[in-house]
Amino acid sequence: MIVDYIPIAILVFLSTCLAVLIIILGHLFGPKRPTETKGMAYESGMDPIGPGTRQMPVRFYLVAVLFILFDIEVIFFLPWAVVFKQHLGLFGLIEMLVFIFILLVGYVYAWKKGALEWD
Repeated sequence: MIVDYIPIAILVFLSTCLAVLIIILGHLFGPKRPTETKGMAYESGMDPIGPGTRQMPVRFYLVAVLFILFDIEVIFFLPWAVVFKQHLGLFGLIEMLVFIFILLVGYVYAWKKGALEWD
């Protein structure tokens, strides 16, 4: 059984070695002429004004996480719809209704907490 995984282990080992080798060769033979101009931040051809970092509101992160969460959950509808009539029957329908109910509870919770409000 473990013998079946040897080609995968060899592939992972060789790809890791190749990645490390490319990084080392680039570091050894790459140009090394740092200047102050090269070290400056580049932003649309203009000199940066103010600090390079700024605080982002948590709301952006929260909306992104909610989008990914609900987007991934909706992806589960396609395989269910493909095999619904052939294999799942009433049991599959009830399971999907429970799944949709759990999604709706999460959606209503996020809505009530104001996570979907955009200021």
